Amino acid sequence: MACTALAAGLAAPLVRRRLKLPPPVVTATAATAPFALCVLVPRSRKRDVAAVCLQMWAYVATYQMPNDDPIALERRVRIDYPVRADRAIGLGTTPTLRLQRAFGRPGRINRAERTLIWSHWIWFFVPHGTALYLLVRHRDRFPRGTCLLYGTFDLGLIGYWAVPTAPPWYAAEHGRMADGRTPELRRVMYEYGEQFWGSNWQPLYGFLGGNPLAAMPSLHFALSVQAAHVLSETGPVAGTIGWVYASTLGVALVYLGEHYVVDLAAGLALTEAVRRGAPLVAPLFGRVAAGIQELEAQARA
Repeated sequence: MACTALAAGLAAPLVRRRLKLPPPVVTATAATAPFALCVLVPRSRKRDVAAVCLQMWAYVATYQMPNDDPIALERRVRIDYPVRADRAIGLGTTPTLRLQRAFGRPGRINRAERTLIWSHWIWFFVPHGTALYLLVRHRDRFPRGTCLLYGTFDLGLIGYWAVPTAPPWYAAEHGRMADGRTPELRRVMYEYGEQFWGSNWQPLYGFLGGNPLAAMPSLHFALSVQAAHVLSETGPVAGTIGWVYASTLGVALVYLGEHYVVDLAAGLALTEAVRRGAPLVAPLFGRVAAGIQELEAQARA
């Protein structure tokens, strides 16, 4: 049964379009794969890494599925409410436009902008790098730390499905950010990506993007803050690195037009909710873990 569940969990995201599988079926099937692995394979660092990879396999499929039908997604997307909120925060002009007009110039990517862009790009390694750091250097903290990190990933999906929200660059493309002044909002990361990566940019962006209308909450910011919290628990040096990065990324996300300030606020609220809720669900997680361990023992009896 565990072998079947593992195989089905790996296959479901791959065949979902061909077989027209309903999203709940895809997510539920893929989410069983880490549990099946733990029944089949004894605990080791390699199994921990594989379990994390299987968890992200289920996450990526669930993240991308709203965009399987782009037309239907665009009919549901919310564009205006974050624009109004950020204009209120920026006293009439969104913080993104204020920052770009103050520190940038159209047609040129300056050094500070390149720094912000790279802080955004390396984010893809931050949560997983944090988990790997715990596994190698602080294995006793690995179970709790990864539950916090990947729980934040998974809960953020609720917002992407329930309230699909467009980022600032999308709102600008649809005329929602215009305020009668110039320059208008630039998608700085996209400009630099085309320069830096050349012909590889479009395939790379298409692979990593997956769902362009998933801005609320900002999981980029939520996960960077969660990683900073987790790293702080291991020592002051790692914690300082984590908080400096989270702060830099927060500025980058707003400046580059990838997220609104309200997206970041929602991401921060998600992170803190996960941390506060962790002690409440720990007993349930403990019972689930005990059940998996019992099945693991029976499988090798």
